[in-house]
Amino acid sequence: MEGVRDVPELRGILPNSFEHIFAHIGAAPPTARYLVRASYLEIYTEEIRDLLIKGGANNKLEIKERSDIGVYVKDISSFVVKDVAEMEKLMTAGNKNRSVGFTEMNARSSRSHSIFTITIEASDPDPDDGGEGHIRMGKLHLVDLAGSERQAKTQAAGERLKEAAKINLSLSALGNVISALVDGKSAHIPYRDSKLTRLLQDSLGGNAKTLMIATLSPASYNYDETLGTLRYANRAKNIKNKPKINEDPKDAMLREYQEEIKRLKAQLEGMDESAPAAEEEGEEEVEEEEVE
Repeated sequence: MEGVRDVPELRGILPNSFEHIFAHIGAAPPTARYLVRASYLEIYTEEIRDLLIKGGANNKLEIKERSDIGVYVKDISSFVVKDVAEMEKLMTAGNKNRSVGFTEMNARSSRSHSIFTITIEASDPDPDDGGEGHIRMGKLHLVDLAGSERQAKTQAAGERLKEAAKINLSLSALGNVISALVDGKSAHIPYRDSKLTRLLQDSLGGNAKTLMIATLSPASYNYDETLGTLRYANRAKNIKNKPKINEDPKDAMLREYQEEIKRLKAQLEGMDESAPAAEEEGEEEVEEEEVE
């Protein structure tokens, strides 16, 4: 996903995403204001770890939920980022803290799922509101899923076997959520079956646009895994979301009030314009009566 950062033609999805964000900010009107923040976590054996702080592996973070912001990770670190270089520096630092290990299939196998989250707040002053801007907020989750593994091929044992079991369990839970969303008949979506599905709740069935990239092996030896991955991706592509622009609830209410005020002002102006005409008609009627 990262590619070769220093070669434009070989840059991957991640660095190009960073470039796209800051290019958009750079092209915005001078009055627009942006705040970009980033956080990085991994889900290792169903435990959430902060990848951007020292000793993050020893601090187990909790998932919380609020009516105004939805699902979030309590006490996770978040860093303000001003350009692409700072964003890449954060990701590199986090990658060094990820849980990796040796298996027969991969010398540096990811033993966890990771989520790099970019939060963007935008405010553009409204001249009709005394220059006060309404805040809009969006998030970009860049998710790296650990690969589904077969013990017979990886020769996993001990700690590696425990990791593989947790990885496969969370991927199975994700598959169940995808199936329930695609089916559309289930009254209950099992988001709470794993930490991964809980954190991806908004991305899968909420107010979001989601892109899933399935990576395949060209080797016939991995035929079963390749077929399973394709079936997984085929189910995921059938999820249909209808995202809307995120807006602070207070700002949304304020915007509704402002629109109502504009509508009432327009009505008053219309009444003021029709009033002189009505007075002139009344004067003409009085003059006609006097002549008679």
